Amino acid sequence: MNTCPLLSRTARAQLAMMLEVCASPKPGNVDRCHDYADTRLEHFLASAILARPALERAERGEGGIGALIREAVGLTACHAGGNTHFGAYILLFPLVLGGDIAGACAAVRQTTVADSLAFYEAFGATKVRMLEDDAEIDVNDPAATATIREREMTLFDIMAYSAPRDMVAREWTEGFVLTRRAADHLCEGAGRQAVVSAFLRLLAEEDDTFVAKKHGAAVAEWTRREAGAVLAGERSLEGFDEECLARGINPGSIADLIIAGIYVALGEGWQWDC
Repeated sequence: MNTCPLLSRTARAQLAMMLEVCASPKPGNVDRCHDYADTRLEHFLASAILARPALERAERGEGGIGALIREAVGLTACHAGGNTHFGAYILLFPLVLGGDIAGACAAVRQTTVADSLAFYEAFGATKVRMLEDDAEIDVNDPAATATIREREMTLFDIMAYSAPRDMVAREWTEGFVLTRRAADHLCEGAGRQAVVSAFLRLLAEEDDTFVAKKHGAAVAEWTRREAGAVLAGERSLEGFDEECLARGINPGSIADLIIAGIYVALGEGWQWDC
């Protein structure tokens, strides 16, 4: 019998990151069957392991969310694979601090200006852009920290600003609703195939905002429609995966949400090892 509800929050978070990246095929994303030129499966697995000290501090309630994300980014910057889990950390650290979705919702409301400043330090180190439409709080602008201080923007405020363009940030403001949906999709099945199924279903339901930023809204819409076509039996999952890889379409935000969903599902007794 699966004993995941007895696992620590830290172990659940690490297992969630590892189970997500190992499931295959997940259209366009790194998994156990294919790598990217500059980022491999091993980089994702290493990050899941190396982030443990920061996750343990979160489980003990030590430090703010911003500082914990910054610590995790620092701990996982020792390999050549670049950013692997930054979006997942935005979801996981509130969940680990709070224990579950309700606790995470409370934790994000308690963030501070200091959390924002620490988050921006981590954000700059990843070379990920999330607030590119506002030069005043652009992570690459040295004046950004002054703007945050002047406006007294908490990390919740930062996520609320970004929410219209970023589905991971939107989880903070909408009560982790897609995390909940991902967990529900997972709990309808078991094991590796449930991860693939949940990934595909969420991709068919939502435009991936990472894809939209990289390729434009039309490509994000195409990706969602094609995922629906796979579910309807109108095209093969393998063919969809190959086309996404060839076009450089990687639904990274959906992957982050699946990781958060796995964390929640593990705490509810979902059987991952069937």
